[in-house]
Amino acid sequence: MLQAQIYIDKDELWGMQPLYQFIMHFLLEQNAAGATAFRGQWGFGSQHRLKRPDRLFSFDEPPMLISFIDADEKVMQIITELRKHYKGGLIVTNKVEQW
Repeated sequence: MLQAQIYIDKDELWGMQPLYQFIMHFLLEQNAAGATAFRGQWGFGSQHRLKRPDRLFSFDEPPMLISFIDADEKVMQIITELRKHYKGGLIVTNKVEQW
């Protein structure tokens, strides 16, 4: 099995809806075995700018992680299809075992 993790900003939009909602619905349509969206408390990316959205008077975008798992070939197929719609974010994959 393969796990894919998609790192985005929670407040990023896809058309008129939040990007994370678009991705979760996309994963449903692709029949992914399972997916979970996590809202981050703190985070930073390639610019090394710490994002702390819960800080008083913060305008930082909350980090978001969407994780999904399926058979290796299925995960790669889903990522390929997703990249046709959305080129941003960071996607990493990890080999996992189901217990």
